[in-house]
Amino acid sequence: MLDTIVKVRTLYCPLKGARRAASTLGSGRAQLLQKKHDDIVITFAKRTAMGRARKGQLKDVPIDELLCRLFKATLEKTKLNPASIDDICVGTCHPPSPLYVSRAAALAAGIPDSVPISTVNRLCSSGLMAIRSIAHSIRAGEISLGVAVGVESMSLNPRPTPVVVDTVGASAQAHDCIQPMGWTSEMVAQTYNISRQKQDEYALISHTRAAKALADGVFAEEILPIELRGTVVSTDDTIRPNVSAEGLATLKPSFPDWGTASTTAGNASGVGDGAALCILTTRARAEAEGYNVIAKFVGAAVVGVEPRHMGIAPIYAIPKVLAQAGLGKRDIDVYEINEAFASQFAYCVEQLKIPIDRINPNGGSIALTHPLGMTGVRQVVTGLEELRRRNGELLCTSMCIGSGMGAAGIFVNEQRW
Repeated sequence: MLDTIVKVRTLYCPLKGARRAASTLGSGRAQLLQKKHDDIVITFAKRTAMGRARKGQLKDVPIDELLCRLFKATLEKTKLNPASIDDICVGTCHPPSPLYVSRAAALAAGIPDSVPISTVNRLCSSGLMAIRSIAHSIRAGEISLGVAVGVESMSLNPRPTPVVVDTVGASAQAHDCIQPMGWTSEMVAQTYNISRQKQDEYALISHTRAAKALADGVFAEEILPIELRGTVVSTDDTIRPNVSAEGLATLKPSFPDWGTASTTAGNASGVGDGAALCILTTRARAEAEGYNVIAKFVGAAVVGVEPRHMGIAPIYAIPKVLAQAGLGKRDIDVYEINEAFASQFAYCVEQLKIPIDRINPNGGSIALTHPLGMTGVRQVVTGLEELRRRNGELLCTSMCIGSGMGAAGIFVNEQRW
């Protein structure tokens, strides 16, 4: 494992041109660590256990049932008066009528009809966009306490095939933006010469770290157990122990007709189900009402990139959000960067020149799975728990987004010794 990490760390190469970060250390860290009454803070951040799509523990659970149980478990755990919630935003991608089922789930969980709800879909960043939406509403003074959720059932609501009219599809970029995500993985591997061997090396790091974290009980600290149909769901069933380099090398290409045919089931993110949730408010309200502050939301950034190379978007989203916050890459203690595919993840790590020991310390989506709407919140939950264990201060989370976009966010850990 360590040999693999050392090998990976020798592969970094610098960013080029105007996209290059001006410095590795920023001037805004000390300011961000100051506590102000109008800070937007997180008082609760947990996730459900995740399930393997079509085979796992959540394969028959629709998102209204999953959301309802998560809302109920959250209210029971926090003792939050549901009438005190000013707004809810749910990030999700593919269920039919997502607003209706999210609203129904909230009502069934005992959240009063006076509490409004919305949904947001920016594909893989939907959960982060839900956090941003609630945070921006608080910052604007429209609300003072809200709930951000990310949820997806890829078992029951797989990605629909996008269809555009011929006049739109005649545009090369329009054509590229609706292609399967596996195709974009192969385009990145082909364009940037990301070999199958390199992809498997990064995948092995993810699998090995996740298996160790599971064995050590690390994920139990971020999972909120929920009762579903008489069974308590509290452990991920997505992580595969004992993954080896030899085993990864034997896997057949998942997309043999595209590009270099180097993407496999072992070096791509899993397809899965799950939900995650954050409660946000102002520091002033948290202190006045005795809520435990665990983190501060700093800000988020969204970028666009060439659709066929959508996976490289964190290369641009991370420097953008760091610049907004007055930070450099070395200011960040933990990065959670979504591993949609090892092809794009490897290229992002090497271009960003971030030490691999700071990125996805407990594995990423290649090992854990990637329920699209959930991931943006799940990475925040996971990253904040890791910061707490390390007594670290700053988290940066980022992901590529289908159709050719990327997003990133910055959070401050306040669970320090």
